[in-house]
Amino acid sequence: MIPPRLQSLLRADGVPAQLARLFTEHGHRLYLVGGSVRDALLARSSGDLDFTTAARPEEIKRLVNLWADDVYTMGEAFGTIGAIRQGEVVEITTFRSEMYVNESRKPQVSFSDDIAEDLSRRDFTINAMALALPQAEGDQPEMVDPHGGLVDLASQVLRTPLDPHISFGDDPLRMLRLFRFVSVLGFEGDKAAIAAVEEMADRLAIVSAERIRDEFVKLMVGDHVGDALRGLLESGLAHRFLPELTELGMQQDPVHRHKDVLAHTVAVVEKTSPRERLRLAALFHDIGKPATREFGPDGVSFHHHEVVGARMTRARMRELRFPKDSVRDVSQLVFLHMRPHTLKMGWTDRAVRRYVRDADELLEDLNELVRCDVTTRNEKRAKSISRRIDELERRIAELAEQEELDSLRPPVDGNQVMEYLGIPPGPAVGEVMQMLMEHRLDHGPYSPEEAFALIDEWMAARS
Repeated sequence: MIPPRLQSLLRADGVPAQLARLFTEHGHRLYLVGGSVRDALLARSSGDLDFTTAARPEEIKRLVNLWADDVYTMGEAFGTIGAIRQGEVVEITTFRSEMYVNESRKPQVSFSDDIAEDLSRRDFTINAMALALPQAEGDQPEMVDPHGGLVDLASQVLRTPLDPHISFGDDPLRMLRLFRFVSVLGFEGDKAAIAAVEEMADRLAIVSAERIRDEFVKLMVGDHVGDALRGLLESGLAHRFLPELTELGMQQDPVHRHKDVLAHTVAVVEKTSPRERLRLAALFHDIGKPATREFGPDGVSFHHHEVVGARMTRARMRELRFPKDSVRDVSQLVFLHMRPHTLKMGWTDRAVRRYVRDADELLEDLNELVRCDVTTRNEKRAKSISRRIDELERRIAELAEQEELDSLRPPVDGNQVMEYLGIPPGPAVGEVMQMLMEHRLDHGPYSPEEAFALIDEWMAARS
């Protein structure tokens, strides 16, 4: 019997039914498989539809060319052909098994004629279920669940179809994917799977940085990210690609008692909105603390940890092959996250302008990061910090009404400066523009005439 939640996917005019008829006409059985089935059973919105079949990639490509508006073949070497029909994206993959051999970073793929073998080589039982689509009118679809995925779905357990040492040995990225599903679905890894991760964590080294990055980003935006991060750390897997994170678990000094920075970091990540850039900044915001920790008469201190942390963030994100703009934004958030705490005496117009200028389009994320960074149990201190951020946001709003804070720039540009001074592009133009920007930050908006007068004064002083 097919669960009701899958029925909507099987209507006669739907994509699965259309493809099933096409493949049946040419002698092949088609199966809806993996996350598409899982998410339908969980009543979750799903992305692309995934299908599998015994047909080889060349035959799949030939058939979908008869049906699709567009076909893409980037995954053909791994048995996958993608297609788009009326805006619906599907991927169809030949039954297969794959594994990493020795220290290879690329899986070795072999094709199969057996759906059971294909399912046995998938990551977790909840993804190792398939729906055999009807071959003729009046036929009923059949659930294929050889490894108890329905039971594990109901129990919210992440279990591998085969012995976890085999599953993780076939593809070590599955160890990280285990915690991704902890984060996204709120499920728990079964004891055997967790034990295998602890034993095999070093094998993650053969997986490419790009694949680790992509899996980790999905983990970071899940609703249960705190549980996933704690699992990564307790299993030792985090140390294989985020060693800076494990170093935050500094032992509490018996004299200068201070908070476990690692526990604080996870708490901050849990409080933030599930936006990739913000969550990564929350994760990295204190990684500079171990390198800057000092003990003094007033207790422990971490002077300039945001400067060190921003540098470490850039290095780690580059190692994981994050895009340049992501590296820039996350490291800038780490660098700026202490700025509001340095202005305990209030926000002058000048300070607000500089804060807005430095944060730029990161302003919303920065303000949320600063708020979420407060995890103290000291209610009085927490309220004090919250009031400080409230004051900052109020001052930003007030100045925004008076000035064009969204376009903090001098009233003249570099071309006008060169024309006024009769000079070519060069360092002098940059110095003039920096001087004009400093005046804008210190004194607010001013006219082009005032700008040219300032340039005259600047040139006279230089002469």
